[in-house]
Amino acid sequence: MSGSDSTNSIDRTNSPNSPYDSIQTDGNSRAVSVCMLKGGVGKSTIAVNLTRQLAAQDHDVLLIDLDPNGHASVGLGFDDQYHNTEETIGDVFFDDADPTSVVYDTSYEFDILPSSEDLEQVEREIVVGDVFQPSALLKREVVDPLLEDTYDYIVTDSPAYRSRLTDNALVATANLVLPLAPGNEAMAGLERTIERQISPLRQHMDVDVLALVPNMLSGRIDQQTQDRQLLERLNSHDNLQDRIPNFARITDWEAVDAGDLSPSPGIRDRTSITKAYGERKPLLDYDPDCDQLKCFDELAHIVKAGEVVRHG
Repeated sequence: MSGSDSTNSIDRTNSPNSPYDSIQTDGNSRAVSVCMLKGGVGKSTIAVNLTRQLAAQDHDVLLIDLDPNGHASVGLGFDDQYHNTEETIGDVFFDDADPTSVVYDTSYEFDILPSSEDLEQVEREIVVGDVFQPSALLKREVVDPLLEDTYDYIVTDSPAYRSRLTDNALVATANLVLPLAPGNEAMAGLERTIERQISPLRQHMDVDVLALVPNMLSGRIDQQTQDRQLLERLNSHDNLQDRIPNFARITDWEAVDAGDLSPSPGIRDRTSITKAYGERKPLLDYDPDCDQLKCFDELAHIVKAGEVVRHG
């Protein structure tokens, strides 16, 4: 295992386009869930590319695809494993299979535990098969055995609806990255996630939101576009500001409106991101010169540091 084994270590990044010459970490291995109770926000894209950037920084990383739709798995070329229901995470949950038996090398410097077509059936069996701790299976059977000993970081891609799978992801990781896309339902999706998923768990355990990630932005922000509305609401909210990555942080809207600042905050909608999925590759491997890699690089930094670290 490489990387984060000493407190307050300084890790050098070796990924292209990194804005960080050095990264201050807390020295802890960490599991994180990319989740949001709303579809169409780019969860899988963020999960895959966050995992890839962590791997590019010389860390051993596992991506767990808990979404029955399997977007992350198929997007990395694991179609056969997705359609094969003979050996899945269900065998790990219920039949004492070794978790490494359903883990595969992606050839992109990280491993994946892929989704499968019968993941919804696995979810139904969770209630029957482990009635006393139905939300602790992923933690007990996969994350605890593999984190630190095998992997520095584990990233999970969760379903866009409240379920035993999403509960398992949150209990197993306790660290969240929450994507939001522009639109009338953006903040409503965030509120649903906090009220229905995060708040109930906080009665029993610590759950930390590492970052709120405005994603799939394409409009101008010097006009009242949906992009602007999302960014304004996030950046003006007293309880959310320290969760906004530097790449989405706006503090001087007057300068933006006056034309003195022309930022392009958030993860922008780029053709390369869409094409990378079609080519079954992470963005770094499809287009290493894409300007949005800096955003995924900062997300990796946030996971390693355990928080957003402001520049300057």
